[in-house]
Amino acid sequence: MRIPFAQIDAFTDTPFAGNPAAVMPLAAWLDDAVLQRIAAENNLSETAFIVPSADSDAEFELRWFTPTNEVVMCGHATLASGHFVLSSDYTLDRVRFRTRQAGLLEVSRRDDGYLLALPAWVPSPKPLPEIVEALGVDPAVETLWHEHRYGVVVLESEDQVRAVDPDFRKLAQQGDWLAIVTAPGDTTDIVSRAFAPGGGIDEDPVTGSAHAVVVPYWAQRLGRDRLTAYQASARGGRLTCSLEGDRVVLGGSCVTVIEGTFLLP
Repeated sequence: MRIPFAQIDAFTDTPFAGNPAAVMPLAAWLDDAVLQRIAAENNLSETAFIVPSADSDAEFELRWFTPTNEVVMCGHATLASGHFVLSSDYTLDRVRFRTRQAGLLEVSRRDDGYLLALPAWVPSPKPLPEIVEALGVDPAVETLWHEHRYGVVVLESEDQVRAVDPDFRKLAQQGDWLAIVTAPGDTTDIVSRAFAPGGGIDEDPVTGSAHAVVVPYWAQRLGRDRLTAYQASARGGRLTCSLEGDRVVLGGSCVTVIEGTFLLP
């Protein structure tokens, strides 16, 4: 079986930056175990699989897998999937994806990039002592939680975000969830980093879903609904962010770096 394959760097306008994702279109869903083994073979933070949708409200169904498990929502691989579809058909202005746990997601064109609409997942205050300890930050920091297993640790400065040196073994012991550190940025409104060793990803380069959680918090704290953001991983990535009702809309570009065929025995 021959499956088209594209590796796309998301949230960047240059190759070798942003967050790489594999996008693989299928005619119909394969067995879940096979999808997971393909994602493990790709060994990227996410592999996105898309299948034509029979529903009138979406063009494709979409699922995402890390090397170890399926995830509830992935922003950068959705943006990459939108780029995959829209860059192959310039008559389209948008593409809609039906997902199993995150609802309907949309990618639309914007100038030389794209807009990605995600659900706004508003976090609530909650003590996260084990995560704070594993991150090695001040125990008195503000912490928040979202039920889809996102923990947010609010720091005072970009320097503090960049200096975080997690104990990944301790973080992984907390299970499969995303730990986010965030603060006001030096050259952007906000800066963040995101860690998910329990899901097979020590540090995620640029995380769309993390911004679905932190943007509602920062919009309220800063008193405005349009923000700029930078994720300060080694690869790095820049986003524009807006809070629009119950949606967080992220802006970014994509670059295709590999095209080929995956040979499935």
